[in-house]
Amino acid sequence: MTALLEALGARVIAVVAQLGHAARFFVRLCAALPAALLRPGLVLEQIHIIGNRSLSIIAVSGLFVGFVLGLQGYYTLQRYGSAEALGLLVALSLVRELGPVVSALLFAGRAGTSLTAEIGLMKAGEQLAAMEMMAVDPVARILAPRFCAALLVMPLLAAIFSAVGILGGWGVGVLLIGVDAGAFWSQMQSGVDVWKDVANGVIKSAVFGLICAFIALYVGHESKPTPEGVSGATTTTVVVSSLAVLGFDFILTALMFGTS
Repeated sequence: MTALLEALGARVIAVVAQLGHAARFFVRLCAALPAALLRPGLVLEQIHIIGNRSLSIIAVSGLFVGFVLGLQGYYTLQRYGSAEALGLLVALSLVRELGPVVSALLFAGRAGTSLTAEIGLMKAGEQLAAMEMMAVDPVARILAPRFCAALLVMPLLAAIFSAVGILGGWGVGVLLIGVDAGAFWSQMQSGVDVWKDVANGVIKSAVFGLICAFIALYVGHESKPTPEGVSGATTTTVVVSSLAVLGFDFILTALMFGTS
């Protein structure tokens, strides 16, 4: 029994120490953001790498999610004689929930793993250590521009996902099934609030971008400098980022829409 308590206590202490180390790394990363903004070329380069190369999977996924929402929403609303509200259903589902969440999950799987592998390989090749030897802070020079780019890109990707998804729902509902186009757009226009729905969705996507980028950079920076360590770090990034996004999605949804 004593050995079990000792093992449990050691595990708890290790987890708390790791959380403290991650918090210190986050503060250090945020403190380096002003220096990164003074080098817009580095940030723009990472926006292209992180955002532009993720655009295709975001757009295609948003289109098919919109297709599914259009079909399922129509069959559900038809039971209650409210098929004209299909546009409102599709828009609220995407703007409030599916747009930020699915975009963040795709971002973690595509860009997050790329960031982790890149930083992990730089650590394995001792490039980060070499920069420290030359009195160059690798957090400010390498990690901060990537973190800043992810913060800027994630809301844009979520917005594109939602916009393409709405077009997909319109294509299925109006062109394929035959829902009235005027009712589709008018119900959406009257039911979607810019501040309550759209702005909260943007806030969600920004928070998810911060979470995914921080986890990817932290795991890559702390990975073991071996091929096995880098491959394991990429897996850890996807798992932890996905769980964190889903957990924070519940918290943010409860705070934003719980009292409405």
